[in-house]
Amino acid sequence: MLGFLLRRLLYTLPIMAGVALVCFALVHLAPGDPLVSILPPDASVELQERLRELYGFNRSYPEQFAGWVWRAVQGDLGTSIASGRPVASEVLRAVGNTLRIALLATLIGFVLGCMFGFVAGYFQHSWIDRAASLVSVLGVSVPHYWLGMVLVIVFSVFLNWLPPGGAGASTEWAWDWEHFKHMLLPAVTMSVIPMGIISRTVRALVADILAQEFIVGLRAKGLTDLGIFLHVVKNAAPTALAVMGLQLGYLLGGSILIETVFSWPGTGFLLNSAIFQRDLPLLQGTILVLAMFFVVLNLLVDVVQTLLDPRIARA
Repeated sequence: MLGFLLRRLLYTLPIMAGVALVCFALVHLAPGDPLVSILPPDASVELQERLRELYGFNRSYPEQFAGWVWRAVQGDLGTSIASGRPVASEVLRAVGNTLRIALLATLIGFVLGCMFGFVAGYFQHSWIDRAASLVSVLGVSVPHYWLGMVLVIVFSVFLNWLPPGGAGASTEWAWDWEHFKHMLLPAVTMSVIPMGIISRTVRALVADILAQEFIVGLRAKGLTDLGIFLHVVKNAAPTALAVMGLQLGYLLGGSILIETVFSWPGTGFLLNSAIFQRDLPLLQGTILVLAMFFVVLNLLVDVVQTLLDPRIARA
């Protein structure tokens, strides 16, 4: 197990280096001058050169990349061009907000997806299977930003049960109903796609496991339905856990439209603002943190998978 963990850590290092390089290159390939958003129209050439030197834009790309990576390793992601605040503090606050709704959305999607998947897998080719499969297909197919607007119209405009957006009146987060109710609509909207993906995955796993010979042997030995169900869960858990971990990573980085619809101050909302303001340090820092989080999350999922199924480490 220790050797497997060390190998996975060694594999992660070049991936992180490649992610940093791609992040830096993609941001700088975009056309336009990042200083346009803060320079007045009549800015002098001296002021432009001074700001370029301040943000390091006057140096070559290899020098900029080396300096950016060195500062990022030390925890310094630079200063936002638009707000003048440290990028690290902006990104960490946004990541915390996104992580809250992403975890809640993943939990909702995982529970509902596993429930629909197990039901559909146990009752294959029945009306229950078709109904559960229809729900999962709709979850993957429905545009989540459209679903978010529908939920706002129903639960905020017509019923007036939940707030339409924002993260609460106070800037400091607290685990109370006043703040929690702001999470419900965006979290439910985000949970629809993971629910559909996990449901289809679990349904295929359960159908495959029930068709294997060891299940027939367990039934022949007189094992109860509950005992067989526990064996199915144990065999399906590693793959379902891997899918759940990947979906959490996707939710952290792919929530731009949902956070924009609900005005949720997370990484998606921050990325949207950085793109429109051409704020390169903020854009680079946000993408880098999300990418590194995704890499670390995959590593953790691999480790937990190995703990649940030791055959992975032996392979």
